[in-house]
Amino acid sequence: MDIHDIQIKNNLILAPMAGVADRAFRETCIDFGAGFVVAEMVSAKGFTMGDRKSAELLHLSEAEHPAAIQLFGTSPQIMADAAKRALAFSPDAIDINMGCPAPKVANTGAGSALMKDLPLAREIIRAVVKASEVPVTVKFRTGWDADSVNAVELARICEDEGAAAVTVHGRTRAQMYAFPIDYETIAKVKQSVHIPVIGNGGIRDVQSAVRMLNETGCDAIMVAQGALGKPWIFQQIAAYLNNTIILPDPPPEQQMLYMLRHVQKIVAYKGEKVGMREARKHAAWYLKGTRGAAAYRRKCGELNSLKDLEALAAQVIAQNMQKTQEETE
Repeated sequence: MDIHDIQIKNNLILAPMAGVADRAFRETCIDFGAGFVVAEMVSAKGFTMGDRKSAELLHLSEAEHPAAIQLFGTSPQIMADAAKRALAFSPDAIDINMGCPAPKVANTGAGSALMKDLPLAREIIRAVVKASEVPVTVKFRTGWDADSVNAVELARICEDEGAAAVTVHGRTRAQMYAFPIDYETIAKVKQSVHIPVIGNGGIRDVQSAVRMLNETGCDAIMVAQGALGKPWIFQQIAAYLNNTIILPDPPPEQQMLYMLRHVQKIVAYKGEKVGMREARKHAAWYLKGTRGAAAYRRKCGELNSLKDLEALAAQVIAQNMQKTQEETE
């Protein structure tokens, strides 16, 4: 898939999950075959006012391109200013968040709340497109609630104002992250615009990825929670789409090695104290589904150092090898 001048190696994209899709995770997913990544959302207002944390979130490394920076806000002028300033971090695209359902974002009128104010949404898109030297994309939901599904209308506005692509999360804001996924509305968006449409929502494995592509006709898919503790999902989806090969999950000992490699990146970028605190949730996700997972995941909350994690991984591997040996005897 091409978005204007951006060459994307495949149609598999990592979603901009707040508190999750940091540099370490984005690089990890790129290593496993993601064709494009979107960084964690950043407040345009905070960034333009000099907030240090916002600037840190905008950092993109050489290893994670092509990548987009995502901004959220309610002021066209501030969003445009933030987009201009964000270019200093060399993003391949600027993504506008019009889909975040979190109360702390939506209650300010930003994120998914912009689906209730399409005239303002139009002004923001127009201002950012005018200010940006790289392609601008927009991510939104099917609507605010079941009585106001207006994704098609917003997609047409995006196209009219010069957006290069849109991502449609197949849920309303009222649904938050509950099922079912509204494939029909994503399909209607695809039929209504000429720019690329990216389908998002409920992609947890190869089957759900194929379903999203088949039922909507979308140009690409965006993976969010399906990649948590399972970054090899990109490799599995690509193998099936390219060669109809079904790759199994890596064996537990390999999963533990991938987990350690990922957390080592987190610690390298954020320091051990902060990095290990953030790594606890990732470790719990990697351990999901392993033998004795419940007990191991409880231990994740006590991780304070890489040595702690290495010891836990060794314990998981040893127990798995013992169980395997018992089953073969």
